[in-house]
Amino acid sequence: MPTVKQIIDIVDEIAPFSLAESWDNSGLQTGDPGWQVSKILIALDVTEKTLSEAETLGCDMLITHHPLIISPEKKIDFSRMPGAAILISAGSRIAVVSAHTNLDKAQGGLNDYLAQKLGIICNNVFLADAIQNESAGQIQGLGRIGRLGGTMTLEQLACRIKKKLGIPRVRIIGNPGKMVSTTALCSGSGGSLTTQFLASGMDVYITGDLKYHEARDIEAYGKSAVDVGHFGSESIAVELLKKRLGRIFEAEKYEIVIHTYDQEQDPFLTI
Repeated sequence: MPTVKQIIDIVDEIAPFSLAESWDNSGLQTGDPGWQVSKILIALDVTEKTLSEAETLGCDMLITHHPLIISPEKKIDFSRMPGAAILISAGSRIAVVSAHTNLDKAQGGLNDYLAQKLGIICNNVFLADAIQNESAGQIQGLGRIGRLGGTMTLEQLACRIKKKLGIPRVRIIGNPGKMVSTTALCSGSGGSLTTQFLASGMDVYITGDLKYHEARDIEAYGKSAVDVGHFGSESIAVELLKKRLGRIFEAEKYEIVIHTYDQEQDPFLTI
């Protein structure tokens, strides 16, 4: 039976932790590297609900995209997060591991998977910071640039995205009837890369969490965008991790049961 450390090493093969942003906290969040693992739950976020589900299923590990802790905590209060999660982890021996910006950047990671889901051809062309990472043996970069595989209206693209990602709504910037064929994309919050998108020459930007002034800039340049929301662009990390881990476990002949938490919902509701 593999240990927590061995599973972390496998996650590192999929999305090298060396690729993570300096402010990020990917890797082991809580737990003992020596604990043995036979059941894993994969989720987008570390919450009391996902940890309770892991506890109910008898899992030894919770793997998420978003980390439990990013900013340093001055105290650990077991009555609220992240202390509540640490208490469950310690009491039930459930290790928590997160693959965040390293999974975003990695070849075959979240941005590539998002492009694949949407039928976008990227060929490892990055929106920003494309550099060779020798230690990881990968070219790392933020976001992706590619082609839609045909010309369509912005409205048609928005409808396609909703269908492919299984989300009920998106926000668009630009004329719904404008024809688009090239795109930049960034999973999660891509507003900080708006300047790079505008400089890229691409027709449309697919991302989440765009702010008002970023939208105005896109509008002023005569470009378009589809804001799918943070959750909408990153909930697919769960199925991606299950597929990638499942293939490696099978090759290594690890008898590990993988569960996925399918009850997470976008915290933003429209009424």
